[in-house]
Formats: sequence, structure tokens, C-alpha cells
Amino acid sequence: MASGGRSGPLGGRPSATTRGRLSAIAVDLFIENGFDETSIDEIAAAAGIARRTLFRYYPSKNSLAWGEFDDHLEGLRGLLDEAAGTGTLGTQLRDAIVAFNQVPESEREHHRRRMRLLLSVPALQAHSMIMYADWRQVIAEHVARHLGVAVSDHAPQTIAWMALGVALAAYDQWLEQPDSELEVLLTTGCELLIDGVQHTDAEAAPPREAGRDAPAQSR
Repeated sequence: MASGGRSGPLGGRPSATTRGRLSAIAVDLFIENGFDETSIDEIAAAAGIARRTLFRYYPSKNSLAWGEFDDHLEGLRGLLDEAAGTGTLGTQLRDAIVAFNQVPESEREHHRRRMRLLLSVPALQAHSMIMYADWRQVIAEHVARHLGVAVSDHAPQTIAWMALGVALAAYDQWLEQPDSELEVLLTTGCELLIDGVQHTDAEAAPPREAGRDAPAQSR
């Protein structure tokens, strides 16, 4: 169910692309030397490319830490599209979130290090809020289609925030408890999400076919 080629936060599969390799090199340097202490020139040198070339792939140090996040979002959108029409809204979100965050055994330690970096370095927090907003938007679009309302409506936005909270809480526990299983934490958290959104299915209109931002129903 999971799409291939993801690497980085909220989606942990390895990447063989140039962008993925550059991000992995940068994360290793950030962890070894410190985020603030590592320069773009040092990252470019470690990758064997010119500074100008590096900026063709990533506009900033912050974006290097997040990796191929835009591609990851398309993977999440695809998982949600696959889940549409099956089960309840809550189970659709659970299945997509758990599948999206599956991490191969060989990549788990690197993924853990990256997430610890993203969740603990103050300089990354403002940029992270932008990334989280994009992640929430994908969730909100799916919820809005399911409910037949606008993406900007309160229900899709609230559920998107809830879903992000589930994911971040799972990662927080996973980082604090080395013996814990990320998939178990995500699944457990998503059960609370299912309980929280179950009433919406009774009120949902048939999914709309056109557009991601369906007009709100008349009240």
C-alpha cells in the first residue's frame, strides 16, 4: 500500500534520488557537528558538488533537513485516494497514516536521528510549522471530499490538526522509548482519532467528484 521513494519525516522509506542523497548527507553532518555549526559549503563539499549546484536542489539548510517532503506529500495523497470509499473516515486516515510512516528496518536508525533533529533543534521549528501545514492540508482535502464540504471548513481543519497530533505524539514516544514500535504507537493513536471522528460519517454527504475544495453544504 505504501508508495516507494520516500525518505525523511512523516514518511520513512529510503530514496535513491540525488535530492534524497544530499538530504541524507546533510542530516549526518547536522547530527555530527550541530545544525547551526554546519554550513552549506561543508554540505556541498561532503557531497562533492558546488554550492551553486546544491541550491538547485534545496533552497536552504532547513529544507535539506526535511528532504523530499513535497514528494512525500504526493505519496500521502495517493494513500488517501486508495483508501477513499473503504471503511470509515477514521479507518481511512489510520490506514494511510500508518502505511505512510512505515520504515524499513535498515532505515529506522537514520529515520530516528532525522526526526530527533527536526523535533529538537530550535532553528528548525519555524520551518517545520510550514511543512506541517502542508501535511495537514493533504489530510484536510481528503476529509473535505469525504464530508462534501469545503477544505477550509472547521471540521476538515480540526481533523487534520488531530491527525498531525497523532503522528507527532507517536514520534515523540518513539524517540523517547528506543524499544517502542512506531507502527504500534501510530495505530494506537489513530484508534483515538477514529473515536474522535466517528460521528462525522453519520453526517457525511456522498463524496464529490470534482475539485479538492468542494463548496460547503447549505445549512
